[in-house]
Amino acid sequence: MTPRFITLEGGEGAGKSTQARALAQAMEARGARVLVTREPGGSDGAEAIRTLLLEGAAGRWSPRAETLLFAAARADHLEKTIRPALAAGSWVICDRFVDSTRAYQGASGIDDAAILALHGFGAEGLLPDRTFVLDLPVAEGRARAEARDGAAADRFAARGDAFHEAVRAGFHRIAAAEPARVRLIDAARPPEAVTAALLADLTSWL
Repeated sequence: MTPRFITLEGGEGAGKSTQARALAQAMEARGARVLVTREPGGSDGAEAIRTLLLEGAAGRWSPRAETLLFAAARADHLEKTIRPALAAGSWVICDRFVDSTRAYQGASGIDDAAILALHGFGAEGLLPDRTFVLDLPVAEGRARAEARDGAAADRFAARGDAFHEAVRAGFHRIAAAEPARVRLIDAARPPEAVTAALLADLTSWL
């Protein structure tokens, strides 16, 4: 089977990491080789940038600086991890990718065209074969994230509901504009039902 690049997107507490692991297990049971990775991170250089991005006060970086840091982390991640895995015949499932930058930094006022132009340079414009946006009301996502992380919220999770509503709206706009690539998935369902929906969408490729 042809290896594909799959990304999971969504707001805080939507279950991206849980679904990445569950989907990988289900795909491996069907004979696929799968690499699970994450953003920011997934390579030594990108993990170092992840620490810079997620730790510290909310105002540590301006929106422009954040956007550039995410793009730098992504460029290293692609070069060191994602592209080699795909070339070696593995599927890649990534917890967040450029659509998170579009939604989160977009909610901070960065123009979508500027983000995509930067992506064109740093990542040579690579987009996933399929993107699943795990959609969840902000209040429910916040409750899940607080139960998971307690007081250890990162710089983005700690922002207010108005910001996260804007992020959710950004993901909805991306899904509406790019239906051939992006699927909007109801993440309020039990985890097993969400995994089944993801797997069903990929069946023709497996």
